[in-house]
Amino acid sequence: MIEILTSGVALGVHVPGLLLADRIREQGGQANVSVLERLMTPETLATTARSKQAFHRDFRTALAGQKLARNASLATDDAAVEQQFKAWNKAGVKRFVVFSGFWLTLIEQYAERYGAVPVDICHVDSVQSPSFDKAGPTSLEPRHVWLADADSGLIPCSIPVSREAPLPWQERDSRLLVHGGGWGMGTYRERAAELRQAGFDLDVVAYENQDLQEEGVRYFMIDPSWHPWLDNGYPPFAEAGKPFEQCQGHHGSFDLCRRALATVSKPGGGTLLDSLWSATPAVLLEPFGPHEQRNADLWIQLGYGISFAGWQNQGFAPEVLQELHEALLKADVPDYSRELL
Repeated sequence: MIEILTSGVALGVHVPGLLLADRIREQGGQANVSVLERLMTPETLATTARSKQAFHRDFRTALAGQKLARNASLATDDAAVEQQFKAWNKAGVKRFVVFSGFWLTLIEQYAERYGAVPVDICHVDSVQSPSFDKAGPTSLEPRHVWLADADSGLIPCSIPVSREAPLPWQERDSRLLVHGGGWGMGTYRERAAELRQAGFDLDVVAYENQDLQEEGVRYFMIDPSWHPWLDNGYPPFAEAGKPFEQCQGHHGSFDLCRRALATVSKPGGGTLLDSLWSATPAVLLEPFGPHEQRNADLWIQLGYGISFAGWQNQGFAPEVLQELHEALLKADVPDYSRELL
């Protein structure tokens, strides 16, 4: 059994964990996903949900909140942690794959009680992300797995979002996918308005009903009442006004990404993953912290993305996006799920 440890504070951490579990199971392996927030009290979860809304509404608040965040493992409930440890021991976990640094303290405690288990730290971002910085040093001896590596300028391995081949450029919709990551953060709404003025048709991922304002935009939403700690399904997703559905095998927004000319978003690790496996260029907006700036720099260096300002300076020419798409098609990246098995 491979135990995959995620956190609900960011879909860019949680969804790659779900994808890894699905790719392992497709090959006959056993995998389970645990979400850190399931070990927290209802009061703590309510605070997290309120923060999500505040961060969506004001990017400056989100940036300040990131700096003030503490090690989330300190907010877990002792009884829930003990129950989780017993479940892991009973299941015979052979390896932990950690997507959030906040799990490391708990794994140390588990190792002291039940014996050491091999640990992979799977980095979705191209440098160490804030959860690992906040967690501090660990007594564990983990293997570091990088889905993108800013220091080497490479993509050492990856997790396939889908086994389907990217859609040919000529078959794509003449639309752009605009979003703000799992919590709807950043300047994507302002940039969407500029792109509409430039004449582009847009698919925009909205996060509250009050976001549904722009005429001529096709809006999609994640169910606002859903949180990653409620189940191990992908975020319920649908065009605004239609019933939400949980896609199988990958998250629903990826289907929009596959058909788009580009995805326009802050440079989160999940956005890079979607860009890679759909061969859809990334138009990169203002980052959520220095680690996302390194993500953007890497994607531009590899020829897979362009800054919003850079594309704007070229008159928003679609030909620029096609060149990036063709570069993405040439990417040949090892599959981390195959290596695990």
